Amino acid sequence: MRLADRLSELIRACFTGLWVESHEHDDALAEIASLCKEEKWRLSVWDVERGLTTLGSNSTANSSTPDPLAAIRALPALATANGTGLLVLVNFHRFLNSAEVVQALAKQISEGKQRRTFIIILSPLVQIPTELEKQFVVVEHPLPTREQLGEIAAGVATGDEMPADAEFDRVLDAASGLTRLEAEGAFSLSLVRHGKLQPDVLWEQKSQMLKKSGLLTIHRGGEKFDQLGGLDALKSFCLRALRRPARGTQRPKPRGALLLGVPGSGKSAFCKALGNETGRPTLILDVGSLMGSLVGQSEERMRQALKIVDAMAPCVAMLDEVEKALSGVASSGSTDSGVSARMFGTFLTYLNDHESDVFVVCTANDVSKLPPEFSRAERFDGLFFLDLPTREQKDAIWRMYVEKYRLDSKQRKPNDDQWTGAEIKSCCRLAALLDVPLVQAALNVVPVAVTAAESVEKLRNWASGRCLSADRAGIYQRQSQGNDGPRRRVNRNPSQN
Repeated sequence: MRLADRLSELIRACFTGLWVESHEHDDALAEIASLCKEEKWRLSVWDVERGLTTLGSNSTANSSTPDPLAAIRALPALATANGTGLLVLVNFHRFLNSAEVVQALAKQISEGKQRRTFIIILSPLVQIPTELEKQFVVVEHPLPTREQLGEIAAGVATGDEMPADAEFDRVLDAASGLTRLEAEGAFSLSLVRHGKLQPDVLWEQKSQMLKKSGLLTIHRGGEKFDQLGGLDALKSFCLRALRRPARGTQRPKPRGALLLGVPGSGKSAFCKALGNETGRPTLILDVGSLMGSLVGQSEERMRQALKIVDAMAPCVAMLDEVEKALSGVASSGSTDSGVSARMFGTFLTYLNDHESDVFVVCTANDVSKLPPEFSRAERFDGLFFLDLPTREQKDAIWRMYVEKYRLDSKQRKPNDDQWTGAEIKSCCRLAALLDVPLVQAALNVVPVAVTAAESVEKLRNWASGRCLSADRAGIYQRQSQGNDGPRRRVNRNPSQN
């Protein structure tokens, strides 16, 4: 719903205190002025630089006073016998620390129902004093839609500078979440740099949002799926979920995937490669960076970060090592006054209710620390288990990293029983770094399946029958013979060992 339509409803219902949250004051004022002209309402605008400006039907009267208290007290003068008067206060949140200003606002809002006078505060953030919380209705000024962004692009670029339909869809995807001014600037910069509209310039503009907020980081690597051995079922599932719908058709928005697996099995690398494969930016959400020192600051930073993620859509949002980020939820009430639990609750609600085109990927190594409600249906599209690679996958990983580090492909490979892809990569990197054969470099690699054998076995046993397999379609089933053949069994009777 447009801002003007929302305000029209509230004014007709006689809500005399309205708070409009907007970063685009000129556009918001233009919509309000157009509404007042259409409905024949009187409109006055006050800001600290120009003072009070009263817009009548045929004349304009200006008052140079920058006094915010005088502007509020001037509201009764807008009242007419049968008309409606609106006073818009621009960036007025700066003056709400004054007791006189707060009291004057409360008085004018209360008396406005009899006089049909309305106060609209136009501000980029919502900071309502406690005394006025029940008297204000908060209205959000929506960001431009795809149709509006298309109109802005058509106003900036000529016919030869406009891309083809498929490319133009990607340009609009990249522009989604920008304000009108930001989009216009990004379109102009693309014309200066490339001579036509291209999405990379708009993604660059959107990355500025992350730098200014400090709440998220954007991954800029060049990882691709062909650099990851195995995980065929997981790759296929995510690519199908994130495929672009045919022009003019609609389909449900994907939600995301929860990746559970052995450390070093490629969970984080998959998240980073997924964005490059689908043409989406990969945003990294670090829960630690959201923690604030003030009461309520952490929860607010979490909500703000999720709003930025929505504004960056379509994108991939990555929360790595989620069980560590949420490890304090169970004891949050006694350790941090419930901050972690409230942040977790906000994130759970977002996973279930968000309607933006954001694909959330969470990775975990320890399932015992994950609350059961985290992995329920409709929070993720699938719960995948990434097991130790099979023999075929290991051979592919060896070939990939031997070629990457320019090693002799004919040399003998070490015994890689229970190795993960990360350990194969480490062996190849150490061989290149130390200039030694692979077999000698392998002496410096101890697989995590050995150092943490009990944890790995517990994780694999839990995943069997509960998770989807990342390697082949269907439910993951733990094989009694393992990945590379029979495992050595240890007798638990100490007298027989």
